[in-house]
Order: sequence, then C-alpha cells, then structure tokens
Amino acid sequence: MSAKANATLHVTADNFEQEVLASDRPALVDFHAAWCAPCRILGPTIDEIADEYAGRAVVAKVDVDAAPSLAQRYGVQSIPTLLVVKGGEVVAKRIGLAPKGDLKALLDDAIG
Repeated sequence: MSAKANATLHVTADNFEQEVLASDRPALVDFHAAWCAPCRILGPTIDEIADEYAGRAVVAKVDVDAAPSLAQRYGVQSIPTLLVVKGGEVVAKRIGLAPKGDLKALLDDAIG
C-alpha cells in the first residue's frame, strides 16, 4: 500500500464542531491516543473505512491527549471509543476493538 494521504480527518477541539457536528454527512469518530496499543491496531482499519466512505461519511480521529475536553464532553473513559454522529447527535457508540464489518454496519445504519 502506498503512503498516499487518506480520507481520515484529524480533528481537534477547535474544528470538531465544523468537521463533525455541523457535517451534512454522518461521522465515525475514533477517540484514540498514540500510546494505546488497541488504538494503534485499529488505526489502519479506520483509515480504510475513511477511504471506502469518502463522500458518504466523515471519518475522524480525535487524540484524547490533545483534546481532553472533547473526550470529557463525550464521556470517553476507555480508548479506543468510537462514536457515530449524525445531525450533531451521537447515534451509536462502540468501546474497544471492533471488526471492520461492525464499524461499517454502524455507519451504514446512520447513512440509511
């Protein structure tokens, strides 16, 4: 696989509202940290989903160390935590490692 840029957005407290909450598309948000082994395992899967859903959904990553206010706001106590946000509201939540198919199903449900 080449080192091309993928469709995953790296969001912060500064752009979360614009990129995720105000989006007209559903968003899969991965709350993670660089030191978290399960997060590192899940990372490439999140990037694959971002590429597959480009134009249909937003796929974003939030580093909990860089944006602790977002983690607190959404009650993230364990990472990885994945949220599906649609219309500014959390419509699904998954904590821990999850198979790619499960995450795609969450997004598919939100897309309709």
